[in-house]
Formats: sequence, C-alpha cells, structure tokens
Amino acid sequence: MSKSIHAFQDDILGNLDATGIAESIRSKQVSTKEVVEATIARIEKVNPVMNAVVLNTFEEALNAKGSNKNGFFYGVPTYIKDNDHIKGYPTQLGTKTFKTQIADNNGKFVDLMLSTGLNIMGKSTMPEFGLNCSTENLKYGITRNPWSSDHTPGGSSSGSGALVASGVVAIAQANDGAGSTRIPAACCGLVGLKPSRDRLTNFDGSEFMPVNIGYQGVLTRSVRDTAAFYAEAEKFYKNPKLPAMGLVKDPLKRRLKVAIMENPAAGQAGSVDEDTYRVMMETVALLDSLGHEVEQIKIPVDMGEMMKHYLNYYGFLAFMMTRFGKLIVKAPVNLSEVEPFTYGLANLFKKNIFDFPTSVNTLKNIVPELEKQIFDQFDILLTPVTSIRTPEIGYLSPLLSSKEILKRSSFYAPFPGMQNATGAPALALPMGRDSRGLPLGMQFSAALGQDALLLELAFEIEAAQPWKHLFEE
Repeated sequence: MSKSIHAFQDDILGNLDATGIAESIRSKQVSTKEVVEATIARIEKVNPVMNAVVLNTFEEALNAKGSNKNGFFYGVPTYIKDNDHIKGYPTQLGTKTFKTQIADNNGKFVDLMLSTGLNIMGKSTMPEFGLNCSTENLKYGITRNPWSSDHTPGGSSSGSGALVASGVVAIAQANDGAGSTRIPAACCGLVGLKPSRDRLTNFDGSEFMPVNIGYQGVLTRSVRDTAAFYAEAEKFYKNPKLPAMGLVKDPLKRRLKVAIMENPAAGQAGSVDEDTYRVMMETVALLDSLGHEVEQIKIPVDMGEMMKHYLNYYGFLAFMMTRFGKLIVKAPVNLSEVEPFTYGLANLFKKNIFDFPTSVNTLKNIVPELEKQIFDQFDILLTPVTSIRTPEIGYLSPLLSSKEILKRSSFYAPFPGMQNATGAPALALPMGRDSRGLPLGMQFSAALGQDALLLELAFEIEAAQPWKHLFEE
C-alpha cells in the first residue's frame, strides 16, 4: 500500500528551510555538529524505505570539513548527486558497470557548493549514467517518492529530490540535461531552477561536448533558499557575459507578458493529461489575478521532431559512456552489466549515426528561432514540467525495452529539454496537486540571462499561493 515517507519531526531542524537552519547556526542556537547529528537521525529513519543515498560522509560532516565558515549556508547539510566528484570518494554515476577510481579532487561545482558554506553529508542516487527520468536501478535499487512510496520522485536527480522533499536535508545538488532538476522538483513539490547556460560552473569536461546541454543547480523547498544559493554562487563564480543576479529577495514589481502553448491533440508530443491541464489553467488564472497578461500561442517548434534529435543526442552520450568508458571514467565499462535501456539507447545512436550532425545542428540553432518567436514578444513562457502526472514505479523501468522507454519518456517530459538546448533559464514550481494528491509542477522560462526575473516572479507566486510541504499534510 502506498504511503508517504518523511523525516520531519520535533527536533532542532523542525520544518526549517536551509536559510532557517543557517540562521540558527549563526545565532548559535544550535551547533553544526548538532545539526549533522539530527540529519543523521533523519536519514536513518527514512532511507531504508526511500533509498535515496548512495554513500554517507558523516565523519567529515560532523567536522564541517571543507565548508566555508564565512558562507551564508555554513553548516547546512546537503547531498551531492553521484555524477560529481567528492575528493576521497568514488563516483559511480548510478551504475556498477565499472570499477571507479577514488576522486583525487572535488568537482568544480562541489567546490562552489562548499564555498557557500554547505556541509556535505554524502551522495544521492541517480539512474544509470543519468539517462532515465526515474531511478529504478538494477544494482542500487528503487528510489521512492516521499509523497507516495509507489511513485517515482522523477529523475535523474532522484535521490536529491527525495531527500529534500522528505525533510532529510533542505537543499541538495541537482543537475539537468533534459529536465533532471525540474522533473524531480515537479514530482516532489520543490523549487528547481535550471539556470542560464554558463551561469554556474559547468560539468567537468563539458567543454568537449558537441552541445553543452548539462546544467548544475540545486533543489530546495523555498524560493528564498534558491535565491540565496545563486547569490552565494555568484561570489565564487560570476560570468561577465550574463547579467548579474545578486540576492533576489523581493517579489516582482512590473507586470509581465506570459505565453502559454496550446494543447495538442491527445497522443501527440506536448499533449497533457487532464490533471496537468487543470493545474496549468489554475496557474494561468493566478497570473491573471496578479495582473499579468497571458496569451496562448502555437508551439513554435515541432515537439516530436525536437525529441527525436534530443534522443539521438542522448544515444550519443550512452554510446560514449559504454564504448569509451576507459577515457571518460578512467575504467573499462562491462557491457554485459549495462542496463537494457542504456544498451538500447547506445544502439539507437549507432543506428542513426549519420543523422547525428543534423541533430547537433538542430539543437545548436534552435536558439534564434525561439528567441525570435517567443522572447522578443513575451517575458515568460509557461508550460507544464511534465505532460502527465507523476507515474508509478515501473512506468520507466530499465527492464522495459529501450524503444518502449523512449516512447514513454518522450510523452512524459517533452518540455524541459527545449531550454537545455537554447540555454535559457527555466524554473519549476509546485503549482498544484493531481487528483491523487501528489504535487504537480509548472515550468516558467525566460530569455537567456533572465534568471533573476524568474526568481522575482517565483517570490510573487509563493506569496500569493504558498505550496504545502509534507510536514503540513
């Protein structure tokens, strides 16, 4: 029987967000050690069922090893997704198909997180190589949604989403190649910003990719936590080519022009189910009540065509990981241990290899088309994060044929990849519930560099329609 899984309780963490925990530490109401001990107790309470943790680094966390004492979030516990490096620990990428080497250094983004004062508790779960939208790992097991144990927390930042929503930690690393921050945010009732391209430090090695579709970020329960993180991150790394963000802390003052896409016929790419359409219309009504101008437009790109090129690019990533693992992860990948989905995705690339230049060109050149058709006329584009409500465990099982998973994935999450290709920022917010009571997220995107605008709008929305968390259920 499905049930919720959460760690919120009457301890020193209570229902505090990351900003609240940081304030308690700064004011010496609690010590960093006490906060870590309370977090450990929460992990031990829920993780046996939730299965969101790959490894723990409790000894280092008890001493806040590596955390910047002058950072805003000093002492606040966090988890790193298992596709980034923590010095002295393995990085397994959600698979056991190779024997990893111990990391000699932190990943660049891990150093950024430590610079904000965050205290690393360990690593969170993900699907094999981060290629699926759900973690139902054949080696590490299934990661479950805290709102309902029968459902996925989304992916590929599955463990991070589950840990934040369940109250184990208030902030955790996520990263996003086609919605992997925003999808868990939508499934778990969280705030998830995919920033503008090059807003934050990128994945190690991303400069060698034909198209950089990967973005680092975090998942939180409050807009103020996300805003504070980006303000602190800017102290560590500031891209001079993008407008500075600073600390966004106030709701939006000016009124915006918002575009929403028309709903295609059922069965077509981009069509949404009844629950999702209802929440989207409720979001439109809220924006209208706040004085924003909302207009429906035709989808400016062929969603099915875009998904075809996106999946071909993901096939390329699977092919490179499985065939050239010795170069990428410094260890040979045992093909006999690779999950059927990963293997099938790599074979899809082999089958369509001569189409790959076209796919790369399409992903690279989608920017001018979207900029011209949308953001020259509108401030915000509103879409759902996913086209259907959160699926049950098994809907995206890696044991299914790769053809079936690709079909389901294309139907499930056709929207988020567009911003990965364009580089534009996109923010997932929990805007409602489906008919089962599970969170449902909407995506707000803006022109390249307009991350602060999204956070200002998010503050306004959060104040007008606060979302409930598990501790309030």
